[in-house]
Amino acid sequence: MKILVPTSVTLDESRLGLTDEDTIVSYDPKAPLAEADYDADVLISWANTNDQLKDAASNLSQVKLVQALLAGPDQARAAGFRDEAVITSGIGLHSKTVAEHAVALTLNFVRFLPTLADHQERNHWASELGGAQELYPENQVTTLLNANVTIWGFGSIGQATARLFDAFGAKVTGVARSAGERAGFPVVATEDIDPLLEKTDILVMILPTSDETTNALDSCKLEKLPKRSYLINVGRGTTVDEEALIAALNTGEIAGAAVDVVVEEPLPADSPLWGAKNLIITPHSAGGRPVNPEELIAHNLQALRDAEAGQEPNWRNKM
Repeated sequence: MKILVPTSVTLDESRLGLTDEDTIVSYDPKAPLAEADYDADVLISWANTNDQLKDAASNLSQVKLVQALLAGPDQARAAGFRDEAVITSGIGLHSKTVAEHAVALTLNFVRFLPTLADHQERNHWASELGGAQELYPENQVTTLLNANVTIWGFGSIGQATARLFDAFGAKVTGVARSAGERAGFPVVATEDIDPLLEKTDILVMILPTSDETTNALDSCKLEKLPKRSYLINVGRGTTVDEEALIAALNTGEIAGAAVDVVVEEPLPADSPLWGAKNLIITPHSAGGRPVNPEELIAHNLQALRDAEAGQEPNWRNKM
C-alpha cells in the first residue's frame, strides 16, 4: 500500500505495523498533492486545509482509507472522497490534552491566578489572598474539593476530563443526549439540564458543532447558572451564544469564563470578546497534539488489509 503521511505530524513508523509492500510518502497538508501520489491507497490527514483535502479527494481515484487524526470527521467528509473510501476519525487522540487544558483553565480561576498576576505586576504582596481563608466562602468557588462540575458533552474527551476533576475531589455530572451512567459518572439528558445548571460551580462545554448544538448555551441557560459559577469551553465556539456570554460576564451574572474556541477563528482584534470582564481566551490550543496516533493508524491499516483479503474488518472510529 502507498500511505500518504502529512509533514504536520511525526510518526514512529516502526509502530505502524508496516509490511515490505507498504510505502510511506510525506506530503504537505497545505499544498496540492504531487501527481505521482494520485495512486495512494491511504491518506492520513492532520492540519490539512479544506482546499488541500478537496484537491486530494478529487485526485485520489483509488484511495481506500482516509485516516483523520482530528476528533471530528466533518472536514474529511466534506472534502468529497469517493464513496468506496472508509473515513475514520481521531476520536480519543486528544482526550487527555484537552482535559488537561480544561482543568488548567479552571484552576486559573479557582486559585485566582489572573488576580495574583495583576498584584505581582504591581509589586504588591496580596495578603488578603493568602493566610487564613474560608474553605467554602459564600458565593465563591475557591477549590475543586466538592465543587459541582457539570460537563456538557460526555464523549471520550468529556470522560477524560471528568476523571481529572474527580481526582481533585470534585463532584462530576455529565450531560449527553441520553441519561444513565458513563465511565462511572452520572449523566443527565440534555433536556433535563436546567436543574443541574442551577447548582453548578464549574460548567465545562465540550460539545461538537451541529445544528442542535448551535448556541446551546444561550442567555436562558446562562441565567440558570449561579453568580459564583465559571464557564470553560473547550468544545466548539458555535455552541455558546457569544453576545449572551459577554452580557453575562459584564453584568456579573457569572463569575468568569475561559474559552479556547470562538465562532470566528482567529478572533478579530475588534471582537467585543477581548473586552469582556473576567474572560480568559486561549487560541484553540487545548488539543493539537495527537496522543499515540500510531496505535490507531496501525489498527485501521490492518483492518484495510483484512477487508482486501475478504475478511471482516474491525475498523476503529469509522464514520
